[in-house]
Amino acid sequence: MPTRDYYEVLGVAKGASGEEIKRAYRALAREHHPDVARDKSAAEHRFKEINEAYEVLSDAGKREQYDRFGHVGNGASGGPDFGAAGFGDIFDMFFGNVRGASQARRAGPERGSDLRYDIEISLEEAFHGTTKDIVFDRLAGCDACKGSGAKPGTMIVPCERCGGSGLLRTARQTPLGQMVTQSACPRCGGEGHVIAQPCETCAGRGRREKETRLTITVPAGVDDGSRIRIAGSGEGGVRGGPTGDLYVYIAIAPHRLFKRDGRDTFVSVPVSFSEAALGATIDVPSIGGDVEMTLPAGTQSGTTLRLRGYGMPSVRGPQRGDHHVTVQVVVPTKLNKRQRDLLEAYADAGGDTIESRTFFERVKDAFRPE
Repeated sequence: MPTRDYYEVLGVAKGASGEEIKRAYRALAREHHPDVARDKSAAEHRFKEINEAYEVLSDAGKREQYDRFGHVGNGASGGPDFGAAGFGDIFDMFFGNVRGASQARRAGPERGSDLRYDIEISLEEAFHGTTKDIVFDRLAGCDACKGSGAKPGTMIVPCERCGGSGLLRTARQTPLGQMVTQSACPRCGGEGHVIAQPCETCAGRGRREKETRLTITVPAGVDDGSRIRIAGSGEGGVRGGPTGDLYVYIAIAPHRLFKRDGRDTFVSVPVSFSEAALGATIDVPSIGGDVEMTLPAGTQSGTTLRLRGYGMPSVRGPQRGDHHVTVQVVVPTKLNKRQRDLLEAYADAGGDTIESRTFFERVKDAFRPE
């Protein structure tokens, strides 16, 4: 027994014509199909109810029996049996074979893949800039067929099966009327054309592996992890598509003497006790060469002095970073007699007295108002 009035289910009057019933069914089936509805479980129940009503009202004998007795004697069968796969079929009836059409659209020109190449340079090369020769293999357009995939002198002809469209259209009768589906042509793979005689050099692929040599210019100031884009040096395109790009990634090798942080550089230099105590002018190493630096009298071991503008250059302008020099006072391990006598005299004169304050004196100074 039906739980709802079939005419009410389809939204038509009892005296509706067969054409009106069909139109109402098609509109409701499109709206409540589980493949397009948000609430799948509710849509399945509603869709089954719509099909059940249509099966009865679209059949003259069943409709007459339903109008007289309010039900069909042998029971409604639940509508056309689309099955699990049938939901996908009816979706294709309404909207076409989406996957097949997409495959055919993808059969046009495709851009080649981008490639990556890694190189390592020294910190000095990053400071001054350099050039590097690289060699790599890539899929490039076939020179023999110019990327067409066809043997030179032969033609690429439209596919006879699909007429050059790349799609096959199939019409069939359904409870909704005649529906047309489309799918990618299996003969040409959705490309719309076929190669009668493939190129012997690339076997019809339009591309072949090729060894490529390039000279890369590395600008001064590059940092670890920087990348350089070489346009058009990636893999060749497919079906006449553009070539991809090559990305060169740069790694900076660790340096035995210098360290780097952005554009700033760092180095530790040893100085003698007398240079630190009396002050001196010394040469300190930088990546660009030795730099003269003034060491103030009384410089303590571990003090860091900054040389402005002696760090790494910028890749985007004339700016340069700073060079930071950490002083390490070296204590002599061997003294001759005169040196020892002079140091002892220095100690006797109170030169080895270290100014020291208690912990509480330092705390008082920290909280003393300025």
